[in-house]
Amino acid sequence: QVQLVESGGGLVQPGGSLRLSCAASGSIFSINHMGWYRQAPGKQRELVALITSGGSTNYADSVKGRFSISRDNAKNTVYLQMNSLKPEDTAVYYCKAQYFWGLESRDSWGQGTQVSVSS
Repeated sequence: QVQLVESGGGLVQPGGSLRLSCAASGSIFSINHMGWYRQAPGKQRELVALITSGGSTNYADSVKGRFSISRDNAKNTVYLQMNSLKPEDTAVYYCKAQYFWGLESRDSWGQGTQVSVSS
């Protein structure tokens, strides 16, 4: 099993920056993809950024050029650097890890961290 703990959320003014962290523990050798998702009030959870075990990345169109996902395998941590934040980025941000349990693919989610962008 894989456990995830997010940190780094908070309140920031428009145009500001935040860095989210997601620390993984447990069967970390089995982790494949890791990603950040977000869910705003009244909206469905959506993918923000994804990073594969090989380091390839993918971003939602709404955050391209502003957000950057990275992975530190030595620390078992994935980061989301968020710059030029906008009020519409306000949401609960969740970390997800896709991993293998034997031959079975599973997903593990963190508890979420609130990001609020407001003046």
